[in-house]
Amino acid sequence: MEMTGAFQLQMRLDHVGIITINVPGEKMNTLRAEFAAELKAVVAEARQDPQLAGLVIVSGKADNFIAGADIGMIERCQSAEEAETLARQGQEVMAALAALPFPVVAAIHGACLGGGLELALACDARICSLDDKTRLGLPEVQLGLLPGSGGTQRLPALIGLPQALPLILTGKTLRAKQARKLGLVDDAVPQSILLETAVQRVLQGKPASRQLGWRERLFTLPGIRHGFFALARRQTGQKTQGNYPATERILAVVASGIEHGSVKGHADEARAFGELAMSRESQALRGIFFATTALKKEQGAEEVGPLEHIGVLGGGTMGGGIASVTALKAALPVRIKDVSVNGINHALRYSWDLLSRQVRRRQIRPAQRQQQMARLSGSTDYQGFRHTDLVIEAVFEDLALKQQMVREVEQHCQVHTVFASNTSSLPIEAIASGAPRPENIIGLHYFSPVEKMPLVEVIPHAGTSAKTVATTLALARLQGKTPVVVADKAGFYVNRILTPYINEALRCLLEGEPIEHIDRALVKFGFPVGPIQLLDEVGIDVGSKISPILQQAWGERFAAPAALEKVINDGRKGRKNGKGFYSYGASRWPFQQKKPDPSIYTLLGVRVTQQQTAQQIAQRCTMMMLNEAVRCLDEGVIASPRDGDIAAVFGIGFPAFLGGPFRYLDQRGIDDVIAKLRYFSEEYGERFTPCEGLLSAATTKKKFYISS
Repeated sequence: MEMTGAFQLQMRLDHVGIITINVPGEKMNTLRAEFAAELKAVVAEARQDPQLAGLVIVSGKADNFIAGADIGMIERCQSAEEAETLARQGQEVMAALAALPFPVVAAIHGACLGGGLELALACDARICSLDDKTRLGLPEVQLGLLPGSGGTQRLPALIGLPQALPLILTGKTLRAKQARKLGLVDDAVPQSILLETAVQRVLQGKPASRQLGWRERLFTLPGIRHGFFALARRQTGQKTQGNYPATERILAVVASGIEHGSVKGHADEARAFGELAMSRESQALRGIFFATTALKKEQGAEEVGPLEHIGVLGGGTMGGGIASVTALKAALPVRIKDVSVNGINHALRYSWDLLSRQVRRRQIRPAQRQQQMARLSGSTDYQGFRHTDLVIEAVFEDLALKQQMVREVEQHCQVHTVFASNTSSLPIEAIASGAPRPENIIGLHYFSPVEKMPLVEVIPHAGTSAKTVATTLALARLQGKTPVVVADKAGFYVNRILTPYINEALRCLLEGEPIEHIDRALVKFGFPVGPIQLLDEVGIDVGSKISPILQQAWGERFAAPAALEKVINDGRKGRKNGKGFYSYGASRWPFQQKKPDPSIYTLLGVRVTQQQTAQQIAQRCTMMMLNEAVRCLDEGVIASPRDGDIAAVFGIGFPAFLGGPFRYLDQRGIDDVIAKLRYFSEEYGERFTPCEGLLSAATTKKKFYISS
């Protein structure tokens, strides 16, 4: 297929050249290796003007500057040397841009990320739009990489080490005003005058090199610099637990540039980029990236119903969160129904508090808060529900109550109105039982806190129509969620693989292992929080209701330890009532780490004696999860290993650097996992018996990912 160039030049009468980047056939601009020659050609064309004043680089896309490098280009590399060559080519392009004898200004609107920001850093000045779509950052670390086109060297030189290093280490993105405050951009202006402001900056001539302030220069002094990097290594290690090698390489490469100069820094950057591109961690993280991108594009051929008015039943924490993402992210009008005015006010307060936080951070103005709050309204009856297209039910986990909600919605809403139940354990088929329009009923399981957790499980029952599934998926995507379709079987997918994992952690506790030792073991393995702390966060009462349902459906391997009843009977619900496995009393120290409540050991009759290693505990808990994930795949609960991996990573924080349960099984080796399960089965009981799917995969030498 013949492709027109991604770079176009237009010469103005004032002798300023406008280079427009517009990658043909793509929604987003991404940088590719072949663009180096194109950019070189348009610059050469501009230089034919003997009176050339300079260049402005803009995007031809409506809402993005350059979203980064083409990740597929990295994926196609077969060796570290190939990936290093890619980085060196990128560095050469940026160096040539920076060396031009006339001013070059980047006019940035929308996403300016990764290679896009590296290109902007090579320009003499950067002007960005104040639009909310404008974001600047170097997110390569989130793919297990580091900026490979000079970003590790140019960013610290521009804004100073203390400001630059956290941005590179975390991949955090900045809004326009934040970028201007840090000195990352020279000005931030309304989009309507962005191009003209950039042209005026060119006409001012080539600026002198920017000098860092005295505070930033202090960090280039050997004594201060070494202390700063030592602190950064310690803090980063605490966050990554040594599981993300990219952060260690970033620290080394940035330090190299400061200590030995830009030439050595760039060489080390390219070499580190090549080696990281071949690492298991980066391959797993890129796998999640590609899988998520593919999932977003899977719209299907089914017709999507209207989504103009949304209803939410229940004003509790989940209802308030669902209403919030619908009104604030999807920008749809939401009508909330609760049995009490207090419930409605609670749901409205949820969104008000989130928006007020943005007002305090000066991300939005008070008038914008009012504008967004106007999308939310509520009542204690079905007034205002007549025209809703989709109603999300978020009431208590009670089957009779949910069935009553179905009857009421079918009575008060439209014939086409979709009824989506936010249930974590009840069968959707049972909720739809007896309904006149079962084809409109579906499960839509959110995770708490709703505004932060990216996953939703979409659960059609046997009678759900294809149109209802397509409409529900469309709403979830508008809410900014990653939806995964799962089968209507007890526990669905996420809770089904999570429950045996948590139960095993509780068994370790009852054997005498300290709570903090158990949780630290799984954090070290790569989970964001440990299983017992997670149970406190979710709610011990909520967890106790799920286990019996799963036990009834799937047998004794789901039985929660009997001692959990003592915790429930003691009124311990976890964080929400300030009483759980951990202490939640007011601390004099705001950053003090949470500590286990020592009285829990007395309550459970446990004598604390640490006997197992962190690795043994992590293996016990994760093996239960892996075994159950394979069962879910065999039973069709999930459609593919890809869906299972995305749901585990985004739903319960399965370590992203391992790529999800199935990619981890491939990486570790199924024979090794079976051997470990058999060992644990002999030590601790039949619940560890390897499932048929694992045994079959071992026999046929099958891998879950063909390319693994």
